[in-house]
Amino acid sequence: MSKEQDNISEIEIEDQKIIENRELSVWEALIPVIALVGMLAYNVYVFGDDALSGSNQFVLLLGAAVAAIVGHFNKVGYKRMLSEVAENLKSTTGAILILLMVGALAGTWLISGIIPTMIYYGLKILNPTIFLPACVIICAIISIATGSSWTTSATVGIALIGIAGALDISLGMTAGAVLSGAYFGDKLSPMSDTTNLAPAMAGTDLFTHIKYMTYTTVPTITVTLIAFIILGATLDTTGSTDTGAILGSIEEVFYISPLLFIVPVLVIVMIIAKTPPLIALLAGTLLGGLAALIFQPEVVTQIGGGTSMDFETAYKGIMNAITVDTSVPTDNEALSDLFSAGGMYGMLGTIWLIICAMVFGGVMDAIGALASISRSLLKLFHTTFGLFASTVASCLALNVTASDQYLAIVVPGKMYCKAFEDKGLAPENLSRTLEDSGTVTSVLVPWNTCGAYQSGVLGVPVVDYFAFAIFNWLSPFMTLIFAAFRIKIRQLAK
Repeated sequence: MSKEQDNISEIEIEDQKIIENRELSVWEALIPVIALVGMLAYNVYVFGDDALSGSNQFVLLLGAAVAAIVGHFNKVGYKRMLSEVAENLKSTTGAILILLMVGALAGTWLISGIIPTMIYYGLKILNPTIFLPACVIICAIISIATGSSWTTSATVGIALIGIAGALDISLGMTAGAVLSGAYFGDKLSPMSDTTNLAPAMAGTDLFTHIKYMTYTTVPTITVTLIAFIILGATLDTTGSTDTGAILGSIEEVFYISPLLFIVPVLVIVMIIAKTPPLIALLAGTLLGGLAALIFQPEVVTQIGGGTSMDFETAYKGIMNAITVDTSVPTDNEALSDLFSAGGMYGMLGTIWLIICAMVFGGVMDAIGALASISRSLLKLFHTTFGLFASTVASCLALNVTASDQYLAIVVPGKMYCKAFEDKGLAPENLSRTLEDSGTVTSVLVPWNTCGAYQSGVLGVPVVDYFAFAIFNWLSPFMTLIFAAFRIKIRQLAK
């Protein structure tokens, strides 16, 4: 996943310190994790899907409080913990700004007719049988081109979710297909920050890493595609019979034209040209507003609360779409959710979750719990397969505890680099394992920055798409299979 393509330099990730605390035992380090998982499980049981509305966020703060108490008894000062929390929050600045801008972009792309146009032509081209594998392929291509799973979800991902709703296809399945394709491209794109970060941590070069990663990634995406082809063939296609009515309803509200595709194409071209994502998304938001004034003046007038188009009404209409909940009235109930957007306001719950997750991760880092857990996992295994399994387990544990995929790459990368060398294993073995288990699984944790972002943007809870994000949860198993049978396990040159 790629939050920002220049994010590595921004947060100086290679200089990330791993705090050691020899006085902290692994069992003490696990106390906050066990407490957090237990509290989250009960909270989700009580609140269900509403848990992300605020209660989960507070539970993360309670988990941080438990970690702080453990740190206090192990002579870790309050200022040190607060300092690490501040560093963690600083590292999410780009992600938070991108979330706000994605909300703004979704608003202007709705009232301009860009998203409805995508849905309109998507309904004409795609049918339920091929829809899911098509989602994987489309998102993989866009993600390879942009180097960003976040951008892929925020553009074509939103449109595909809309098409799925119109075709009466499970949104959980669709989100899983979107994320499977998006993270496939993200893993292999030389423009992705994690694709650059993993070899930097392991001590190999970028293109050796990409080449070596294809050995596990290609079989994984192949299995994923086969699974979605089978799922697509078994879908109930009753939703397609209503397509004509839905297309007519879209045309009644919006002016539909292929010219509206110019805006998303320009945004994707900007990102491929290495324009910082924030700038590209801001440009996409402003262009969406301009397109709304040109193509959908009646919609803008309605959103602006006026009776005729004038400067004040146009200004209010565009600003409302950017900042707050916006809904375009329609007589077709099936389109009511598709014709609404939350704007920047709609992203505040996700931002709240990320901030609370970073507080928990920061305290866990400050008390030395992250290093303790990784060090203990490293000691558990002595075989080559055990070393790979330990690395996978560390990446998964850090995605859960540190709530950030970058730390899930950096900490194990630094902890295991020497161990791989001592086993006579080339560094690309480590870099591949970091990506297979650290990058792609971050989206499976609801309170991880990636899980929070993707569920917020796509509007689908993690629990709903977890099972269908096949590529994401299959990747660590694939890397372990290769390690167990010693397939493409490169040795250090003697």
